[in-house]
Amino acid sequence: MEETRVRLEPWSERDFWLLERANEPVMTEHLGGPESDEKLRDRQRRYEALSAREPAAGRMFRVVLERSGDSVGSIGFWERQWRDEPVYEAGWGILPEFQGRGLAVAALTELLAHVRAHGSRDSVHAFPGTDHPASNAVCRRAGFTCLGEVDFEYPPGVPHPSLDWRYRVGPRPAVTASG
Repeated sequence: MEETRVRLEPWSERDFWLLERANEPVMTEHLGGPESDEKLRDRQRRYEALSAREPAAGRMFRVVLERSGDSVGSIGFWERQWRDEPVYEAGWGILPEFQGRGLAVAALTELLAHVRAHGSRDSVHAFPGTDHPASNAVCRRAGFTCLGEVDFEYPPGVPHPSLDWRYRVGPRPAVTASG
């Protein structure tokens, strides 16, 4: 029986090797292709900085198999404006040798629990390409609602036909000043 339980560990300086693995052509086929070493190092800096901010700002995580401790990919969320609404965007990647086991859904489920506990925005969006059935299936299986097709820019400046998937975290309690 294959292990499907995962835990999320905050991204650290030791996780650059995962970015290198995620930069392989098979992993970047739906993301515009591999990035240069300079862009990868910049991404590493951004991931470390994001994970050093307050939890509501977003986080990047390493996805780890619960039982074996193997690192199998990455997942994260970050703040963005989408259609004049403050939301979170989520993204993930599971290494090829671990794909097809439900690990992306397990990681996304853990991520959504983290957002419910620490987030400040009402919804999480994901924008997989219309040509990426596996990532669209992950959204469906994790309980996201498909809002339809959009032209989403990724990499920046390159519009790509994508599906807009939304997961409603729920309204946040209003913060009131106590006197």
